Amino acid sequence: MQKITPCLWFENNDAEDAFKFYSSIFKNSKIVDEMYWGEAGGEQKGKLLVATFELDGMQFQALNGGPHATFNDAISLSIDCKDQEEVDHYWNGLTADGGKEVQCGWLKDKYGISWQVVPEILPRLLRDKDQAKADRVMQAMMKMVKIDIAALEAAARG
Repeated sequence: MQKITPCLWFENNDAEDAFKFYSSIFKNSKIVDEMYWGEAGGEQKGKLLVATFELDGMQFQALNGGPHATFNDAISLSIDCKDQEEVDHYWNGLTADGGKEVQCGWLKDKYGISWQVVPEILPRLLRDKDQAKADRVMQAMMKMVKIDIAALEAAARG
């Protein structure tokens, strides 16, 4: 059991659509638990209140909390990717249907959640003992929207 579970607050009863959307992108995803409004929900009776879902082994809660709060850039979800194919898969999936590309591997999905799509090579190159090499990689990355591994490797070579 996971000790800390991020709870994502959705408005407009988007929670169910959101976890279906994420489950279509992340393999090994599942709904763990769902709770629906009862009589106390008034006109919400029978609608989803909160669901726990899992994306590649990490649990999240999706709450239909209403229009009282919106997502912002103060928190993001970071995806570690082994290669360009994985970067492209997550990038294309999460920007689909109204998502927005941002910069430096960041994007916002159609619900407004910020994501970082990071190839595993990027932090290795940025931590290289050759500071000039690391600086070239950083400069290249700062000009990117979606991370391009081949361009990072070219920058590292000089």
